[in-house]
Amino acid sequence: MSARLLVRGGTVFDPQSGTASAADVVVDGERIVAVGSGLDGDQDIDATGMLVVPGFIDCHVHVTIDRIDLSEAIQAPFSLRFFHAVRNLAATLQAGVTTARDAAGADLGVKQAVATGIVAGPDLRIAIGMLSQTGGHADEWMASGGCLHALWPAYPGAPSTVVDGVDEIRRTVRELIRAGADVIKIATTGGVVSPRSNPRHAHFRDDELDAVIAEATAAGLSVMAHAQGTAGIKNAVRAGVRSIEHGVFLDEEAVTMMLERDTWLVPTLSAPDRLMQQAADGILAESTRSKVVDMVEAHHASLRLARDAGVRIAMGSDAGVATHGRNLREIELMGAHGLTPVEALRAATTSAAHLLGADDEIGVIAPGKVADLVLLQGTEISVSDLESRVRTVVRRGTVVRHDTPTDT
Repeated sequence: MSARLLVRGGTVFDPQSGTASAADVVVDGERIVAVGSGLDGDQDIDATGMLVVPGFIDCHVHVTIDRIDLSEAIQAPFSLRFFHAVRNLAATLQAGVTTARDAAGADLGVKQAVATGIVAGPDLRIAIGMLSQTGGHADEWMASGGCLHALWPAYPGAPSTVVDGVDEIRRTVRELIRAGADVIKIATTGGVVSPRSNPRHAHFRDDELDAVIAEATAAGLSVMAHAQGTAGIKNAVRAGVRSIEHGVFLDEEAVTMMLERDTWLVPTLSAPDRLMQQAADGILAESTRSKVVDMVEAHHASLRLARDAGVRIAMGSDAGVATHGRNLREIELMGAHGLTPVEALRAATTSAAHLLGADDEIGVIAPGKVADLVLLQGTEISVSDLESRVRTVVRRGTVVRHDTPTDT
């Protein structure tokens, strides 16, 4: 019989109402069994003076990537990425992220390593790869004529995802599903870190996008779209993707379309934030640096436009481009660029759970839900200095981080 864990004396945050109130939380095994006052348990954590929030959900990470440095990537042994993943998964969990969606890079073995307890990390949803047209975001062709495949190599369990035409797309989506994908990802525009693509250009034609949606739907999966330029965003929304990732160059028409089709936005503000730092340090290639500079202000404006219109927003840090273990920086940035503290916290809890189709299991602190909890120093509902406030992390009822108070 498992010991009941009591989290006592804390202020429990409800993302749905946006309020917080004093309450104890009792965990038995992997589930929350009670939330209220005067509860008891076999073991306890003193949460006095802390805000108890649901475990955070990051809807866009790349756990096998550490940073965008192509000169480093082409010299790294292939298997090194999996050892990086072990470290990155642990850092993500320690940050307070208890569920994450890997948006390309992690395969079924990585997911199973976490699920079976071989390595520590958040529960994973995986895309495995990212469908890209020739010359698109996953096509690492260089001006020299070489093609690196340093970030997105094909190997057993991860098919090549550079595809053209309906037939290739159908086959590759089916291969991804066979390999264990939980979501299908497609790049409907170029990207920032791909050497020879333009983020403003729309990629794939309507019949190709329709084939992706049809195959994913037949398997009961949703589609997430890397989409930065306006035309590519609209094409993806029109086709029926569930979420727009990045959404850098939104306009009013795109936002209206997203509202009409109930399309989510995962803004990933942390990615250009980190790339701007790397540019200042002289790490980035000029082709990448110029694209980042072009997009930063538009990215912030697009988030505000979407938020003010009522588009549903979920948190995604793009860790791997951004820094693993600093995932909560994304919540802080959303708060700095248009979302209220409640909205930003909701984007990383209930809203993210809804996007992933997991809202019956995670995202709120309530009896019957999976016991994913984070204890934050201070009881205020705020996202300022959020990273530094994390004191305790509970994943599926197991305490994976607990900072013991120090005497001062």
